[in-house]
Amino acid sequence: MTAKRALLSVFRKEGIVDLARGLTERGYEILSTGGTAAELKKAKVKVGSVSKVTGFPEILDGRVKTLHPKIHGGILARRDLPAHLEALEKQKIAPIDVVVVNLYPFEDRVSKGCTFEEAVENVDVGGPTMLRAAAKNFAHVAVVVDPADYGLLLEQLDRPDGIDAATRLYLAQKAFRHTARYEAAIAGYFAQVEVQDGAYVPDENDDTFPYRLTPTFEKVQDLRYGENPHQRAAFYTDLGSTLYSVASARKLQGKELSFNNILDLDAAWRLATEIDKTACVIVKHTNPCGTGLGETPVEACERAWACDPVSAFGGIIAFNERVDEPAARKATENFVEAIIAPGFDAAAVEVLKKKKNLRVMNMDTTSIHKVSGFDLRRVMGGVLAQQWDLHQLERDRCEVVTKRAPTEEEWTALLFAWTIVKHVKSNAIVYANAVQTVGVGAGQMSRVDSARFAAEKAVLPLAGTVVASDAFFPFRDGIDAIAKTGATAIIQPGGSVRDEETIAAADENDLAMVFTGVRHFRH
Repeated sequence: MTAKRALLSVFRKEGIVDLARGLTERGYEILSTGGTAAELKKAKVKVGSVSKVTGFPEILDGRVKTLHPKIHGGILARRDLPAHLEALEKQKIAPIDVVVVNLYPFEDRVSKGCTFEEAVENVDVGGPTMLRAAAKNFAHVAVVVDPADYGLLLEQLDRPDGIDAATRLYLAQKAFRHTARYEAAIAGYFAQVEVQDGAYVPDENDDTFPYRLTPTFEKVQDLRYGENPHQRAAFYTDLGSTLYSVASARKLQGKELSFNNILDLDAAWRLATEIDKTACVIVKHTNPCGTGLGETPVEACERAWACDPVSAFGGIIAFNERVDEPAARKATENFVEAIIAPGFDAAAVEVLKKKKNLRVMNMDTTSIHKVSGFDLRRVMGGVLAQQWDLHQLERDRCEVVTKRAPTEEEWTALLFAWTIVKHVKSNAIVYANAVQTVGVGAGQMSRVDSARFAAEKAVLPLAGTVVASDAFFPFRDGIDAIAKTGATAIIQPGGSVRDEETIAAADENDLAMVFTGVRHFRH
């Protein structure tokens, strides 16, 4: 009962040959199945067949390979219990000391498009069962799911006392995470399946909310603290999302990201990539305090900074185009926490290096891929799920409701302001011209206060600007307050019982006003 055995069955085959050779050199008998066995035999590694051990062939087109007492008994037997060892000996079952398994990436297969029948056939049964068995018995069996840990396994096997307790626990934790992710992907897929004409088909409607929500997240890093120093925090990435997000960013330099940095980087990046012209966005406490357009990134940055220089101090800057040296110099004239962009010229990198603590995040691309999953918000005792707010306004869908229609220049500014207000905390009011924001009123409890606050914050001229409101005006007082600033046009959703009153107020003040029919609350 002292022979050492390792069972290897992996989808990701990188490094498996070297691992098998290392185990063989350390006296292990290698067992395997299917493609892994073929890979090892091709490399002239001696490998035993699971079927030979079980005395039973693979059946049902490979659906049943390792589901046998001679495999799972060898994995699950506790070496510290004489009764377990006696049972193995009585049944002529040899222990299995190392289990190396990783599973077919089910979510990758279905994300590339496949039939329901193909998806079902890609549901692994034996693999997760072996992993759970080995992880359950981690005190006696080493379980490895990640090729990155092959070297660690061999190093630990060379220790005089064998694998230490901490490593055994670490490997078991990774195994349970691996199977949990796998099962969550399958559960998520099946939750979106429906029956049509007697056939099972994936439901591709974005508004389908499953009975049971099973998102899967993987920890990227621990954070120094949360929103406040007394709160612990960590950053997790959404394994089910295809959103090209801040979680994908490469940090080129600077201090570790904080909880608040990540929130602000996300807010800045999402707005920057929604603008189709060269743009710079400056965010403070998740609100865009300045957004500018320009012929070049530096011109866009200058205009964004000019909107609210006081609030911009210590903020987060996002560009939607590659940062060159002039833009890097402008962005670092004052203190900022971080810069995120789809790339940085070599000269820009040299400029930014002079600010050692500045966090520089490289996104490599401005592409926003198809977004999957839901926008989730935690509340005590539960979670709210909704579609992501990806609505893009088209000018011909807007309704001019006043006597005066916007001029072409006003239309350009209105559509720009509407893009910005979508990213401002409600109640939100944004004053803007065609190339930059001029005043931002965020998070006020009344809309008229947001209108007044945005005007009071403005350091650039308000005369001739336009205004965007994320929701309708409940009373005419907001329209009157805007008119007093010298603004000339308003874009808002409409839909109030007092719309006629607000339209009349706009007409009295010679304001052009358009309704979008779409609200953009952001709580």
